[in-house]
Amino acid sequence: MEKSLYAFEVKAAAEEDIPAIHKITHDAFLKYCEMAGLDYNIEALNETYEDILDDINNKNVFVVRIDNEPVGAVRIELLPDSEAYLSRFAVASSNRNNGIGKILMKVVDKVMKENNVKTLRLHTSSKVTALIRFYYGRGFYISDVEYSRGYPRAELIKEY
Repeated sequence: MEKSLYAFEVKAAAEEDIPAIHKITHDAFLKYCEMAGLDYNIEALNETYEDILDDINNKNVFVVRIDNEPVGAVRIELLPDSEAYLSRFAVASSNRNNGIGKILMKVVDKVMKENNVKTLRLHTSSKVTALIRFYYGRGFYISDVEYSRGYPRAELIKEY
């Protein structure tokens, strides 16, 4: 029998995943601030264990593991009127640009279809070309740019 050399899985997050989710999110959003030219006082960098637990209990939170090591996470809030909001999309720096984000987005697409979501929204810095390009490649488009957080945030939409 051949031994697997590389195994990945995506699962719904549980409370024991909180330390890993916190670390991955913090790591990813430090890079986000660096790429967007922001100071480091954004909501994602200030969340607590309790904030993440609240999201696990009230949203769809998924974790990607490679060889049982968490390397990515995403949160989706199902909203009324067949809409959903994607947040805290994060991949550990040691695993960026190797397909983890694409895998997470495939799971997001599956969950959207299973829940009859017609419109998925998210916000990201409109200055970070790599992120905008990534989301465009997954079928999103920019519908608006807003400045409520003190910098230009693009609202992206994907229609199902």
